[in-house]
Amino acid sequence: MALAGGGARGIAHVGILKAIDEAGIKISMVTGTSAGAIVGAFYCSGIRPDEILGLVNDTKLIRYVRPAMSFSGLLKLETVISIFEKYIKDGTFEKLQIPLVVSATNLRTGQNALFDKGDLFPKVLASCAVPVIFKPIEIDGESYIDGGVLNNLPLEPLSGKCDIVLASSCNPIAKNYNVGNMRSLLERTFLLAINVNTQSKRNLCDLFMEPQELEGFGGGDFTKAKEIFDIGYRYGKSVIPEIEALL
Repeated sequence: MALAGGGARGIAHVGILKAIDEAGIKISMVTGTSAGAIVGAFYCSGIRPDEILGLVNDTKLIRYVRPAMSFSGLLKLETVISIFEKYIKDGTFEKLQIPLVVSATNLRTGQNALFDKGDLFPKVLASCAVPVIFKPIEIDGESYIDGGVLNNLPLEPLSGKCDIVLASSCNPIAKNYNVGNMRSLLERTFLLAINVNTQSKRNLCDLFMEPQELEGFGGGDFTKAKEIFDIGYRYGKSVIPEIEALL
C-alpha cells in the first residue's frame, strides 16, 4: 500500500487503514511520502490506527515544529524526533514489523530518493520537509526535502513485490478556490504540483483511493484530525468490497 503526502489530510490514511484492519486484510509492505511516511512509520512499527489518531491528538504535532532561524527554511523538523522516539523504540527500518519505503527529494542531484534501510527518523523527516517552509534535512552529507516534489505516491517499490497494490491519496482538488493569503496560495500551488505526479501513477496500482470529502480541508488542519480520520474510515469501509474482489 502506498500512502501519499498531504499534511493533515494524510490522517485520512489512518482511517482507511483501520477499515482494512477490521476486514482482516493484511498489508505486507508500505511506501509513503511526507504525511504518508509518518503514518507508514507508526503503522509499520505495530501501532494500530486508533492509537495513531490518539497520538496525533495528544502530541499536537505543530507544537514540536520550531523556528529554524535559517535562510534555507523558516521552520525545522528535527524536534519532531522526540515524538518518534517516544512511540517507536527501535528507530531503524530493519526493526519495523512491516517493510517500509519512504520517498524524499535529493536537492543536489534533483532526483527522487527511496529509503528503506538504516535510521528511520531522519529519513521520514526528510520526506516531510516542504521546501521554504521547513529547513532541508541532512543525511550522509546530502540535503533532502519533501518527497512530494518529485514522487508524492511512491508506487514503484511495490511493483513486482506485491500481488495487489493499493494507493491512498488524500489530495482531491477543490474547484471553488479563491486566492487568499500567502500561506493559502503557497499550499494551493504545492497541492496542484504534487497532484500532477500523483495522478500520473494511477496505472501502477490495482486500486486508487481518494476520498472526495477531503476537498474542504487544508494541509494544516490538525485540529480537525478526528473529522479527517472519520472521512478516511467511512471511505475505507466503502471500498473494502473492491479490495476483497481483487484478493
